[in-house]
Order: sequence, then structure tokens, then C-alpha cells
Amino acid sequence: MTEKTGNSACAAEPVDRGWPVQASCLKAIRLSLPGRSKIGLLEHCGTGNLGDDATVTTVLQQIKSRWPAASVVGLSLDPQDSKKRHGIPCFAIRQSVFPFEQEWSLASPAARRGRYSERLKARFKKVGPLYRATKAIKNVMIVWPIQFLREIAFLVQSLILACEFDLIVICGGGQLLDWGGPWAFPYTLFKWSLLARCARAKCIFLNNGAGPLDATLSRWFIRRALTMADYVSLRDRASDELVRKIGFEGKIKVVADSAWGLRLPDGIAKRRSKPGKELVIGIAPMAYGDSSRHWVDDNRGYRRLIDSLAEFSAELLRRGHRIRLFSSDIWFDSQALADLEAAIHKIDPGLAADRVTRDPVADIGELIAALSHVDCYVTCRFHGVVFASLLNVPTIALAPHPKVTTLMDDMGLSEYCVDIATCDATGVTARFDRLLANMDDVKARIRRHAAQSQAALESQFDCLFRASAETHTEDQHLLSVRSVT
Repeated sequence: MTEKTGNSACAAEPVDRGWPVQASCLKAIRLSLPGRSKIGLLEHCGTGNLGDDATVTTVLQQIKSRWPAASVVGLSLDPQDSKKRHGIPCFAIRQSVFPFEQEWSLASPAARRGRYSERLKARFKKVGPLYRATKAIKNVMIVWPIQFLREIAFLVQSLILACEFDLIVICGGGQLLDWGGPWAFPYTLFKWSLLARCARAKCIFLNNGAGPLDATLSRWFIRRALTMADYVSLRDRASDELVRKIGFEGKIKVVADSAWGLRLPDGIAKRRSKPGKELVIGIAPMAYGDSSRHWVDDNRGYRRLIDSLAEFSAELLRRGHRIRLFSSDIWFDSQALADLEAAIHKIDPGLAADRVTRDPVADIGELIAALSHVDCYVTCRFHGVVFASLLNVPTIALAPHPKVTTLMDDMGLSEYCVDIATCDATGVTARFDRLLANMDDVKARIRRHAAQSQAALESQFDCLFRASAETHTEDQHLLSVRSVT
């Protein structure tokens, strides 16, 4: 942390903008924003990752509770999916929409065809120089010129849309990263920050996570996007340190991931305050290393992960426990869930027959319901840990990314976190046994961290989005002044 890092949720001032510098973020963001503002919520969501959707849901809940008259529009990777999940009008943040559900859902025929197409492409790649030369010529002569013209048209359409907004909120968890290259996440965030500035709409980065940011162009895009923003908050200190390293010098507030503020449905609670003799263990494998889905091409590592979790599950079954399989990434991890279920049945078909179930999860509500029936959750996902913690369900985290390690460390539970690339059945079982022995302490730490995160988020949202009664009074006063002048 540097001296330039803010110390309160209201610390960030407008950066590189024409609005007056204010001492508090409430004045800075609320300046000329009436309660009937039109707000765009932007995130790389619509992919079936319920953690990403939870951050949108949370921000939407928090805004609507304070500004009930505000008009909110979603900006996502898949507008149709986001409209269905959040009940608001949605538009695309990129010129092309990738059919995530068709590509990754296990029930989709497209997913099965995709495996064949990948094998076919791999065969063509073996041709070597001829394949690369043909691809380069096609890109230069056809693909890139068409993409450029389409992007210009998309930017014009997006600018027209941005001119309708008073505020664009870049919400979500891990947004500040270069997964997919500089022209994926970094360019999209830079593009919309620039559009907001051109449209004279305020723009805030709300509780984002950062990293990795390896490419020089990615760092430039992200640094410029943050510089154009009116307010920047990040979800953890590791993200703050990385953003400082890439050269951003504006004010930053470290708060918490927005998903910690998710308002759960009424009546959702843990069934058991103390584990009984028969435990129910939720397990969420990840398609980590699966070359047909994951960007890390390590099929042997993927099989090792599945086999390790299968052996761990078999041990739990032999102890008389039950297994429930479900993930917070409902499409991308669907094949991993099927592979793990098959591997468990192969090891111990007798016990697995009626003691292993795969829960159908399609939305946040169903995920929360599934978590409410488990005593412990083994997950590879950052938001898998958050979702479980909201219900005070202890987790064993198999970390595919430093953000998961950071989260478990912040909760004081780093001893229950292991690198996904090196985990094995013995290590996971040892952590499970340790967790059972320290269950009361673990749950106390979870409750404490959840309460702290929720309090920080409430304070931040109160600061950014003034209560509707105050807004109404101020707006009426402004209207009176204008009518007199």
C-alpha cells in the first residue's frame, strides 16, 4: 500500500475529469446525479459463472434499495442470458457474443460437436508452416479488416447508448486481468471507460479484483481505464498492490468483493448448526487443464485432479458420509462434474450408487439452496468460497489462482487452501480432518470475516448511493433553485 491509497470508502476523488474535486465520494459521485438516474452495470458476465452474476445482483439490489426510481441497464457478454437472470434490459459489451451455454453446457449438442471440431483443428495444426501461413494470410486479408469495420460500427452504437447514462458502474470480481489477451478484458474496460468520458457519464470501478496483468498493452489499457474513472475500489490488497505496480497513481479504496453483500432469500439457513455423524460434503471440481475448455493445456493434470477428488470422495463414502456434486460455474465446469461422478462410481460403484448425487444448479437461488444442505464444501472457485461462507459453510479451497489463496488468507483459513496443480487425495483428506477437528473455530472466523465485509460494503454503498429520501429532498431543492433562476 502506498500513501496515495485512500483510507475510507469515500476517499477516491475524480481523476482526470472536468468535475470539481470533492472531499467525499458521496459528493463526487452524487454531483448532478438525480435519484432517477440511468445507470449501466458493466461486467464480463453471462458466461454461466454465478459468482460474476452474484456481483451484478448485489449491486443491483443495493442501488434499487437506495434509488428505487433509478433506471438500470446491464452491459454483459451475453445480453440475453443477463436479461433473463437480472430482469433488466441488457446490451453487449463486445461486438460479438460468444454462445457460452451452447459451447460449455453438457446438455448442449454444440458442446459435443465442439470436442470434434477441436480435434479436427488439432490435426490441421500438425501441418505446421502451411497451416500458420494460411491462417496469417486469412487474418490479414479478411478477418482483421472485417473485425475493424465491425468494431467502428459497434463503437458508434455504444457511444449512442453511453450518452443515455448518468453513471456506468464496472462491477464484478476479477475484471482487471488479461485473460484472453490485451484485446479481451483490458480493451473492453478501456473502451467503455473512454465511451463514458466522451458521453460525460460518470464511471466507477466497484470492488474489482486485479491480475494477472502480464502483457504491456494490457497494463496500459487498464491503467488508462482506471485513470479515466471517477472512483476506484478493489476487493483485496493484492489487487491494490498490482494496480500500483502497473503505474496507477489515483486514489483506491480496498473494500471487499461485492458478492459478500448479496441479500439471501428469506428462510435460507443452514440445516444443522453442528455436524452429525453422517456428513454431507459438497464438491465442485473445475475444468482446470482440460484442453477442450481451459486455457491451460494439461490433460494429464486435469485427470490427476479428477482422480484425486474421486479418491477423496471414496474415502468419505467409506466413512459413511454423502457426496453432492455442484459448482458455481454451471456450464464451464459441467464436464468436470460428470467426469468426477463417473470416476467415483468406478472406484466404488456399490457405495456411490445411492450416496453420490449431482445437484442440478442453474441459478444463484439453486446454488444457495444446494449449499444449505452441505456441512463442508470443496471448491476451486473464488466465489464458491464466498457463497459457502455466506451460509457459514466451511470450505476447503483448491486454488487455481492467487485470488483464492488471498481470500482464504484474509479469512484466516490459509491452512485449508491448497494449490490445485499439486493437490492429491491424501492432502485434501488431511485438511478435511483438520477442519472437522476445528469446526467451531473455522465457523467463527467465517462469521467474523463475512460481517466485516458486509459492514464495509454497506458503508460504501451508503456513501455512493444516497438514500432515496435524501435524494428526493435534494432533487426538489435543485428544481426549485432552477425554477427561480
